[in-house]
Formats: sequence, structure tokens, C-alpha cells
Amino acid sequence: MPDNSDLDDIPGTTVFTAALSHQGFHLNQFCMSLKDPQNRSRFLRGTRAYLDEWPMTEQQKQAVINRDYNAMIALGGNIYFLAKIFATDGQSFQTAAASMTGMTVEEYAAMMLHGGRSPEGLRSIREGR
Repeated sequence: MPDNSDLDDIPGTTVFTAALSHQGFHLNQFCMSLKDPQNRSRFLRGTRAYLDEWPMTEQQKQAVINRDYNAMIALGGNIYFLAKIFATDGQSFQTAAASMTGMTVEEYAAMMLHGGRSPEGLRSIREGR
């Protein structure tokens, strides 16, 4: 297996590697189950009970309960699968992305309208540059 340790040096970014994909397999499968309206209803009515039907780690389940998308990504969640959760909650992709950056929806929208994050700033965690 390749050494992907250099990918951990990108500030604010989690690279979805094969290892992370493997770690998040059941989390992502749970997310895909939310395509079914009956599953969405069951999930919203009894979140913990529904999550306990999936062989996810306790950390993954708690991240879902807390709607901590950054934690879900760190635990192997793929943003395109996680979109099923915030859609189930009636949130837009923009609203979820804003929450992940610590910005308001308006601040996030303004940033994206002006070209996204600045390429200036911290580029390497290890080198502090």
C-alpha cells in the first residue's frame, strides 16, 4: 500500500484515499440508504436506533448524531454520500458546507462568489507555511 502521509500535510483538506474509503465503508452505505423515503423517515424518527442497524464505529455514529460533517469526513465519510444526510435534514449543500467552514451561509456564499478561498496562507502544516 502506498505511503500517503504527505497527504496529511494539506491544511483544511482530507484526501479521500483508499484507506479512508475502507474505514468509511459502512458510514457511506448508511448514507446511501437514505435514498429510500422509508429509510429517511425511520432515521428521522429514531436516529440512534437506525444507526445501530449499521456496523459503524461509535465515533461515526456520534458524528452523525451531532451532524459533525468534518468528523464524518475524518472518519471516512465521502462528501457526496454525506449529502444524503443534510438533504434528509432539509439543508442545502451550501448550508452544510458553510457549517463545515465555520462561516455563515451568507459569508460562505460571498466567498464562493469571489473565487473561493484565497490561495495565500497556510500551505503546509509541517512547514508552517
